[in-house]
Amino acid sequence: MSTSETPDEFYRKLLAQLEDTTTFPHIYLYKFIVPTCNNKVEEVVKNFDNLGATINTKQSKNGKYTSISIHVKMKSASAVIDKYKAVSTVKGIISL
Repeated sequence: MSTSETPDEFYRKLLAQLEDTTTFPHIYLYKFIVPTCNNKVEEVVKNFDNLGATINTKQSKNGKYTSISIHVKMKSASAVIDKYKAVSTVKGIISL
């Protein structure tokens, strides 16, 4: 997201791109970086419970951050956006 772009504008553009380029249902790859402390990884992972997601995590060299890769079958572009919005409440999260 650019610095002049609001979250709503970003999600609107992403939704249009997904609808133009992806046939759903589709295995979608989410990538996040979160601070390793205070159960941030668990906060992100719980948003994908019961979806059959494959989740991989890797801590940074110094252990301050954890990268999370999530492969999950999503039903629609709007479902993809909904998950991004759900995890955006995790303090310190970076969506890639």
